[in-house]
Amino acid sequence: MTGGSTEAVDRVRSVVTRNRLRVVFAVVILVSAAMVAGASDQEISTASEEDVPRAESSDGHTVVTESGRAGTITAYDPDGEVLYYNNSRTKYFDVDPTEDDPMTVEYTASDTIHSEGPTCSDPPCTRNVIERANLTTGEVEVLYERYDYKEIAAEWHDADRIDDERFVVADIAADQVFIVNTETEVVEWLWDAQSDFPVEEGGPYPEDWAHINDVEYIEEGEMEGTIMASLRNQDQVVFLDEEEGLIEDWTLGSEDDYDVQYEQHNPDYIPESEGGPAIVSADSENGRVQEFQREDGEWNRSWEWSDDQMQWPRDADRLPNGNTLITDTHGNRVVEVNPEGEVEWEAESTLPYEAERLESGDESEGGQSAAELGLESRTPAEDGGDGGDGESGLLSAFDPLDYLGGLVESILPDRIYNGLLFATPVWMGSSEFAAIGVALLTGLAWVGTEVRWQLRDAGVRFRLPFYRKEN
Repeated sequence: MTGGSTEAVDRVRSVVTRNRLRVVFAVVILVSAAMVAGASDQEISTASEEDVPRAESSDGHTVVTESGRAGTITAYDPDGEVLYYNNSRTKYFDVDPTEDDPMTVEYTASDTIHSEGPTCSDPPCTRNVIERANLTTGEVEVLYERYDYKEIAAEWHDADRIDDERFVVADIAADQVFIVNTETEVVEWLWDAQSDFPVEEGGPYPEDWAHINDVEYIEEGEMEGTIMASLRNQDQVVFLDEEEGLIEDWTLGSEDDYDVQYEQHNPDYIPESEGGPAIVSADSENGRVQEFQREDGEWNRSWEWSDDQMQWPRDADRLPNGNTLITDTHGNRVVEVNPEGEVEWEAESTLPYEAERLESGDESEGGQSAAELGLESRTPAEDGGDGGDGESGLLSAFDPLDYLGGLVESILPDRIYNGLLFATPVWMGSSEFAAIGVALLTGLAWVGTEVRWQLRDAGVRFRLPFYRKEN
């Protein structure tokens, strides 16, 4: 090292003393902790009926289910007040109004069994139910139930009524779609995903292979009498015929073709009478909702929507008024988006799974396709990507933690990032992850620096394995 370099190092050391550096480390950690603590005060809670946030006023009743840390089903009246609330099940999933009474709903739910008993010899196990609830009287009736031997990937996320006695069920535990008569409890028809898909593809087999998360019985048009099913881990929406099985020509998506869809949830079918055939669905891992129109024997994307807040949507329904009702799970909200792409109704929720506008009927009957309505896609990129405030380029608007959080979100694979959001408290977001990361790195740097100082004081020196020879 030259004399000039030595003098420069000495000057730095005279300014950056040990105590001053300790103060810097402590301040960084304290500021990061304060930001995380401040975010935790803003947590949305639906743990009890009193904690449920009030919704905005709407033109009908809206039911929201949750299947995360707290299993809840909540109904809002048009004024945004809580009309009905139930958290007696571990998880709640798909919900539909009944044909005769929109204030009576049918849904799938599950309970986790933690104790050994006649229905669970090796806990934890799962009890799956199809249930009916009268939102006015509070009366609840179990229509059908079954016990499964495991807890992870063992739920029924959807059941769609076919007639007075039969339901078609999306069975995640067995990777099957089946039709059951709830009066006789006899399974009358069954399709096993293994009959058409190799177990080497999709998710881990047999733990969570196909993850069939949605079914819909098609009641009119060319596909009348068939069943649409969502195979999340194969990135495909398929159509099934009770006689022929898989109708391959109608499949939407393909394995790992993430440009089309990436682990989608809750697709809804729009028939020819409403401008279809079309499918509107939540493209979960891509952070958007989208629609595909059937044209000349192919599925073509006809519409998509997202905003800066959207993170892991899991339901999207086209309403008869032309709006789209969207369940944004990690955005902690349910929103109604008008044809111009603007949010005109919102309800906060911890980890919502699905939402239904009851007056619109089962699977939002009467909702027209994007092609029929002439909807234009709207995404943050098309809006300029700055959230619409026009200040993203100003230094005063720069937030280093927002920047670092965005960097973390962009680096981590979608599934890992969404998994972190699902496992951590609901108030955790990219900025909070960044703050915790900064605090941890600062703490490690502090510990390493203290160790190095102690070794130097003890006379221990470390030299690089190479050095530059002076001329």
